[in-house]
Amino acid sequence: MAQLSLRNVAKSFGTVNIIKDLNLEIADRELCVFVGPSGCGKSTLLRMIAGLEEITSGDLMIDGERVNDVPPDVRGLAMVFQSYALYPHMTVRDNMAFALRLAGVSRQERYARIDKVADLLQLRPYLDRRPKALSGGQRQRVAIGRAIVREPKVFLFDEPLSNLDAALRVQTRIELARLHERLNATMIYVTHDQVEAMTLADKIVVLRDGHIEQVGSPLELYHHPCNRFVAGFIGSPKMNFCSVKVKAPSSSGVSIDLPGGASMVAPVAATRLKEGEPLILGVRPEHMKVIGPAGDGPITFSGEVMVVERLGGQTFLYVQATPEDLFIIAVDGDSLVKVHDRVALGFAPKECHLFDHGGTALEQLARHPLAA
Repeated sequence: MAQLSLRNVAKSFGTVNIIKDLNLEIADRELCVFVGPSGCGKSTLLRMIAGLEEITSGDLMIDGERVNDVPPDVRGLAMVFQSYALYPHMTVRDNMAFALRLAGVSRQERYARIDKVADLLQLRPYLDRRPKALSGGQRQRVAIGRAIVREPKVFLFDEPLSNLDAALRVQTRIELARLHERLNATMIYVTHDQVEAMTLADKIVVLRDGHIEQVGSPLELYHHPCNRFVAGFIGSPKMNFCSVKVKAPSSSGVSIDLPGGASMVAPVAATRLKEGEPLILGVRPEHMKVIGPAGDGPITFSGEVMVVERLGGQTFLYVQATPEDLFIIAVDGDSLVKVHDRVALGFAPKECHLFDHGGTALEQLARHPLAA
């Protein structure tokens, strides 16, 4: 397969800068996911790698060779788009064979490759059908198969599951993960869905406004986000945030005053913090616990339950702790908590995150073992 390097890559449309001095290494046989909100530049970056958008400045290297000026069809890449883009008048077999026929591959070789890929993607019963006779998931598998038969160095996926319904998204996501294992290929995958990113990626690249915010494994980003943006983007439901103040910094952590009058010691580096300095506290919904009715025993927060979302195996509680702070808490699906109940909430200090006023994460004194 192939290794990719992006060195000081930038893309501008006139005076508008879309990608800004970006550096990234993608290892051989790695599944790298670009994730971020709409308009962050992830699809533009993928199209630059594919050769469909010109690189304004910087270098794109594939296996050590600069390919900025190499035409898309000879870069050794294959792209799967959000739209299936299948030829409606052609059978599945002919759709998958089309690029090979243009490349001059013999009929015998074309059909041998197609049969092999059809078995891999469970498409053999549909080879003589036209796209209108297929389901959405089957059409997307044909589009993926069309890329595989080309035997590219790198597979590029541009939000390939966004046109599928929820059940098909889950099924196709599993198929893509298994496909990566079987092909042992280098893949770059673009999505705005952080659940797809967490479940598919070897490495996640979080983008915002044309910049890379953080690069790391899914658990690295989950347990050790470098700033508030990454912390809020990775994880579903997103992390809870509230404003706090430094009570007393020390070498073992920092004591902070919480909304409602409680306090706690957070195990983060605090040597440069000053008493009274404002910070942002972040706690994930799954790390917050209902520890009893408000008023029973020591608490971190208390508040009124405003909404209860029952999902079967899990329930989400929306608790109004202060007029400004609404927390989401993930509890067991059999929880008996009801709307307008007042509850006490707690969490382990080791599970919290602190961010300065600019959104930068304070260093955690103990790293999570799975993210190390």
